[in-house]
Amino acid sequence: MTQAATAASPISFIAVLQARPDMRDALCEGLQALVMPTRQEPGCLDYQLFELTDAPGTFYMRESFKDELALEAHRESAHFQAFAARAEAWLVKPPELIRLTAIR
Repeated sequence: MTQAATAASPISFIAVLQARPDMRDALCEGLQALVMPTRQEPGCLDYQLFELTDAPGTFYMRESFKDELALEAHRESAHFQAFAARAEAWLVKPPELIRLTAIR
């Protein structure tokens, strides 16, 4: 695969975020506030929030963006920056990002 083809490939991953014991509701609200504005970003292909059934307070955000530029635009967006500014107080540890490759 050429470098140009790789650069234009969709970027997909799952972000795993674990709330501090007393911060589950705050983290959930913060994550929910990201969903609609992110879905409206031109390069967003998928943005879906889940909570682990057997581990309340552990959230999975399934994310897919058109390319690296779209992902970078998301990370620079006002709504993401507002979340990032508050997230450390809500999280047990930094988010884990699990990069995915689509099998076609």
